[in-house]
Amino acid sequence: MDLLVFKLVVTPLLLLAASLAARRWGEAVGGLLVGLPLTSGPVSVFLSLEHGPAFAAQATAGSLVATAAQAAFCVVYCRLAPRGWAVALVGAGATFAAVAALLQWNALPANGLYLLAILAITLALNLIPDKPARPAKLAPPWWDLPSRMALIAGLVVSVTLIAPYVGPEASGVLASFPFMAIILAVFAHRMTGPEATQQLMRGMAAGLLGFASFFFVLSLTLTRWNLLAAYGGAIVCVLTIQAISLYRMRLPAPGLHRQSTRAVGSAP
Repeated sequence: MDLLVFKLVVTPLLLLAASLAARRWGEAVGGLLVGLPLTSGPVSVFLSLEHGPAFAAQATAGSLVATAAQAAFCVVYCRLAPRGWAVALVGAGATFAAVAALLQWNALPANGLYLLAILAITLALNLIPDKPARPAKLAPPWWDLPSRMALIAGLVVSVTLIAPYVGPEASGVLASFPFMAIILAVFAHRMTGPEATQQLMRGMAAGLLGFASFFFVLSLTLTRWNLLAAYGGAIVCVLTIQAISLYRMRLPAPGLHRQSTRAVGSAP
């Protein structure tokens, strides 16, 4: 019962934090935060506690598979975003499933999956446009945040319940499906438009390097270290990478810096 309460509280609170960050600092920062293993990380902990570290270690392969699939998801959603959120979501979701199925079928080792994830993230960042989104014009309704939290709580409980029946690798893929990103993207798309969603997807793609590193570290440590050390090391790794990504994201682009310098120099 205590573990069920934990599932119903922790991940919804993480989604709440990401949602508030997106409202405060923009969709790109919100996307960077949902690029963290906010859903799959807690699910991995639950799998370790309920089914053992070996099961959770096997599930990391599914999460690494899902990293490349998430990068593909981001690119396709951005390409289809002008056609509406429903078309973009269906197309991106189908792409995620196809890429994940292909990589699972190839059964690459963890090292290969990690390198492939890095290549996919790099490609995604080069394909997703980096341009400022238009400011939101609609205030979110009162039920916006509660509904997001209820959705993610239901998804986390569902994934952990079906894990014994689908196996560890499939559990890793399901846990790493971009549930949080979808919730944020659809709400942003409906209330703001496709530009904001594209920036959220770019931020998410930037955050996937930390995501992949988190599960790569777990693949190496879960069966060798105790759970506290394994997850502690993975958390330190992902937070370090995300802090660097956030610092780089908040720096002004060189072109913008030169333009602002010229504007100041030409001012009377």
